[in-house]
Amino acid sequence: MTKVIAFANQKGGTGKTTSTMNAAGALAEMGHDVLLIDIDPQASLTLGFGVPLSKVEHTLHEALMNPRDLSLDDLIVQVRDKIDLVPTNISLADAELDLVSARRREDRLRKLIEPVKEDYDYILMDCSPSLSLLVVNALSAADGVVIPMSTDYYSLAGVRLLLNSIDEIQYEVNPRLKIYGVLPTRFRANTNIAREALESVRRALDGKVHVFETVIRETVRLTEAPAQNKTITEYSPEHGSAEDYRQFARELLEQL
Repeated sequence: MTKVIAFANQKGGTGKTTSTMNAAGALAEMGHDVLLIDIDPQASLTLGFGVPLSKVEHTLHEALMNPRDLSLDDLIVQVRDKIDLVPTNISLADAELDLVSARRREDRLRKLIEPVKEDYDYILMDCSPSLSLLVVNALSAADGVVIPMSTDYYSLAGVRLLLNSIDEIQYEVNPRLKIYGVLPTRFRANTNIAREALESVRRALDGKVHVFETVIRETVRLTEAPAQNKTITEYSPEHGSAEDYRQFARELLEQL
């Protein structure tokens, strides 16, 4: 059965796009068919796969507002063997205002996904760093959420805020939504601050939310890969960062 997974955190700079992109790369490497949906007007996921924003003929914004005229199939582009992408561009920012007065505004994305859902094993959504109507749409459509969290002292407060928001969405919009776990990212093993922050997160969330055992290390290769329009498993398949995301993908599948 297809699983729809949102990568979300209200705080910026936590590795949401990096984790969405590289989780897809690891899952595809394992033989799974993956659809990526870029739900961030900054379009970092779209750019990361080398899709020129000027050549995005139809946008997710159009499909959300005119679902009778435009389906998700009209937007999908193949970016790799076993990886398809629904790209976006800055026009998605206008959807925030347009959705305010839309009927069933929180269900628009879920209804767009339904017709293509069975074509994929996993659908991964890269969310913007907010709790906007676009992110609410993603969480309404999702079976579960992964929360990337950078290993610093400011991140735990953002995670707690998001957990409160998810609790409200579970109650009001999507009771089946699960929290698959918090994924520690941007970890610098050679710093005491990162190690202490990681330990404090594990203590604070113990028994409340799963914290993945996998830790995504911050490396130069990981930042270079999207500049070359590649996942880390393509760009540097033997590097430790590639193995981090393979391990995360395996652990995620165990959670599912």
